[in-house]
Amino acid sequence: MGQRTSGVTTSEQVPPAGTTAAPAPWRAGWLGSALGGIVAVVLTLGVAELISTLGRWMGLLGASSSPFVALGQTFIQFTPEWLKELAIRTFGEHDKDALTGGMALTLLIVAIGIGLLNRRSPRLALGVTALLVLVAGAAVVSRPGADVLDLLPLVVGAIAGVTFLILLARRSLVRDPDSAPLADPSSTPSSTPGTGRRGFFRLVGIGAVIGVAAGSLARLVPSAAEVADSRRRISLPTPTDDQNIDVDALTLDVAGLTPFVTASSDFYRVDTAFTVPNLTTDEWSLRIHGAVDREITISFDDLLAMPAVQRMITLTCVSNEVGGKLAGNARWLGVRLADVLAMAGPQDGADCLLSTSVDGFTVTTPLAAVTDGRDALLAYAMNGEPLLVEHGFPVRMVVPGLYGYVSATKWVVDLEVTRFADVTAYWTERGWAPQAPIKTASRIDVPAGFAQLTAGSVAVAGMAWAQHRGLRAVQVQIDDGPWQDATLSGEAGIDTWRQWSYPWTATEPGIHTIRCRAIDADGTVQTDAVQGVMPDGSTGLDSRQVTVKA
Repeated sequence: MGQRTSGVTTSEQVPPAGTTAAPAPWRAGWLGSALGGIVAVVLTLGVAELISTLGRWMGLLGASSSPFVALGQTFIQFTPEWLKELAIRTFGEHDKDALTGGMALTLLIVAIGIGLLNRRSPRLALGVTALLVLVAGAAVVSRPGADVLDLLPLVVGAIAGVTFLILLARRSLVRDPDSAPLADPSSTPSSTPGTGRRGFFRLVGIGAVIGVAAGSLARLVPSAAEVADSRRRISLPTPTDDQNIDVDALTLDVAGLTPFVTASSDFYRVDTAFTVPNLTTDEWSLRIHGAVDREITISFDDLLAMPAVQRMITLTCVSNEVGGKLAGNARWLGVRLADVLAMAGPQDGADCLLSTSVDGFTVTTPLAAVTDGRDALLAYAMNGEPLLVEHGFPVRMVVPGLYGYVSATKWVVDLEVTRFADVTAYWTERGWAPQAPIKTASRIDVPAGFAQLTAGSVAVAGMAWAQHRGLRAVQVQIDDGPWQDATLSGEAGIDTWRQWSYPWTATEPGIHTIRCRAIDADGTVQTDAVQGVMPDGSTGLDSRQVTVKA
């Protein structure tokens, strides 16, 4: 009988001479797997964005070929109205930045989930990835003007990402080549160079470099540069009809008061464009059709050849809360919208102008509001310079007296003369009013809320507007005292806002409430009834509480 050791045969305990026990196969940890998922998504989007940008630059693909843009636009489209308004109230003009951050966070979570799933079940991870690609593909083809070819960037990016996941799975399920060698290394494929821990992280690094490089190159493709060059090359015509406004004569000298003219870079921006459309003047054209005697298409050069009109016009967003800052005043240069429509000959019975942006956004505007003699413009310049891209370059609509969602279409490329009974638009489909004249409003700029004031003379000042009606007066109330007339700045016209100021002698220490209200040219007093922005603009009186120090 053979010798026993601790009740176990020697052959069961000791490996044959000259060999070492094979270590357990190496598998990526949780952090490594999560990192791999993140890189897979970065690689997919980076490659897709590069292909999309190159395709748009060569004129082969549309704006919706970018999966990230398509997902963003689809997210905006299906976001509930209460959430959109919350975003605008919370982030103001930075609502798109918040959306981008939210999407990035969502993609990060999805990427981590795919990476972790790929560690445990590569087939299931690939199935989930395929499902997400289908969702992104549906977002791409659902965008206005998109076709099947616009799926090409997503398909190429998905192939890159899926291939990367498969390679990661193979490298995370084999033994580590850095460990002790087997007696017969050639007896197992697990010793192939480039597998195991070192190969796994080498592949992650390569994928990250390719993904980031592709995304960076996408931003360098000359599409945006061409638009900037197109903007620089415009020679603006001298207006044949100009107000020749002396801004200094219309400005009150009060520290902290909003300027009468809003700088283009400071002008509020609220729209549904997830990314700003890039469109050169050579690419731009405007089609006018529908209930017209003749369908026409005009180019940017055609527009420049028409008589140019320059007007000071204040725009207001319907999402502007009482006392809010989503209003701005600028000099707009362009052509009369009525003159352009007259070239097509609107037919009797039409009462609506359906305008469409290059990104598919739609607006319905009362036809009467652009043909009743007011200064409704197809504008191509703002404050003496071609429109900024984010404000509608090359051409946008500007219609005095109406909230922007029913009048101020940016990047406009299509006008259809029609009837309200036959069409709806982006916002009216979501419960907003189809008719939305701007309401009389006023706000307090100074002093700031909860300001600590020294007893004595205090300048109370702000802005007021009643677009296309004009202002008669602004009044101020201290606590529950009588309403007192404020001093109004000069008037540029009924379509612009005006500054106002009131000298308050603050002598009584303590907390005081300041209110303001406007009275339009017809004598109608701004209502104190509180209403939210939906469905046709907020109402109520702006107020501030301040403390007068003893």
